[in-house]
Amino acid sequence: MMHNNLIVIDGLQYSNWDRTIFEQLKQGGVTMVHVTIVYHEQIRETLLRISEWNRHFEMNSDLIMPVKCADDIRLAKSLSKVGIMFGAQNCSSIEDDIGMVSVMRELNMMIMQLTYNNQSLLATGCYESVDSGVTRFGHQVIAEMNRVGMAIDMSHSAERSTLEAIEISQRPIVISHANPISFYDAKRNKSDTVLKALGQSGGLLGFSLYPFHLKNGPDCTLTDFCKMVADTADLMGIDHIGIGTDLCQNQPVSILEWMRNGRWSKEMDYGEGSKSNADWPRPLSWFKDSRDFPNITQGLLAHGFNEQDIGKVMGQNWLTFLDEALLPQGV
Repeated sequence: MMHNNLIVIDGLQYSNWDRTIFEQLKQGGVTMVHVTIVYHEQIRETLLRISEWNRHFEMNSDLIMPVKCADDIRLAKSLSKVGIMFGAQNCSSIEDDIGMVSVMRELNMMIMQLTYNNQSLLATGCYESVDSGVTRFGHQVIAEMNRVGMAIDMSHSAERSTLEAIEISQRPIVISHANPISFYDAKRNKSDTVLKALGQSGGLLGFSLYPFHLKNGPDCTLTDFCKMVADTADLMGIDHIGIGTDLCQNQPVSILEWMRNGRWSKEMDYGEGSKSNADWPRPLSWFKDSRDFPNITQGLLAHGFNEQDIGKVMGQNWLTFLDEALLPQGV
């Protein structure tokens, strides 16, 4: 089966990790997954999350391995293991200390979002009414992330901030888990202006399979998803798209509330103001968990993608991006 020969990369998950989920990743042919280890956690809490992952690696060494550089993804493929790459969905883990960027990178945090929905110390989130762009501190942090080899992720950032980050960064950036607004108009999805700039700068978009980011929600068809992929390839170029499922498997509603509320709100934050998304959505029929990755490969094949382009979308583009993004400058 063609899928088994591919390097398959999932650009983001925040699942409730256990051995069963690791087994599902392997069964789905996943070579590497970028895992969110923190949202609003600060430095000490981030260290505790890393220590929890060290235990996962120790207890499940037959299934998973840490990714400390891009070549570890290739090694994971050769060893038939699932590579685990750390990332943060907010900048809280560096607090207000630029020195923490290099510290977190030394602890194998490979990707960091500049914002998570709200205004941060670095930039503006996608739910704010006014987008003031990248801050003074944000300029400095982008330069430091470029220096140490930490990828800049603007998945939850507002339009101006995202365009400025693309311009400021000396390296291509990533939007690890979002879809085009032209496919479905959600605040988290991205405009054609952003996507064109992302592609022209050598960046990468990871398509989200989170139902609230898809047309018709949980009833979005695989055919419609693959058409979105094809249309975006026409817009950005086939070399600048991948997968970032945003899978949040086996997580309680309390985790959804933590993601949205953090410590900043006493009231439940519904994001776009609708209580209809107050709970986890019903999963897609063709993508319930990581075992369903072969369905995406088959869907793209049925839609007319050739094997080389399928390989790019399923993981090769992510690998090419990470080859450059994770290499410290001067190395």
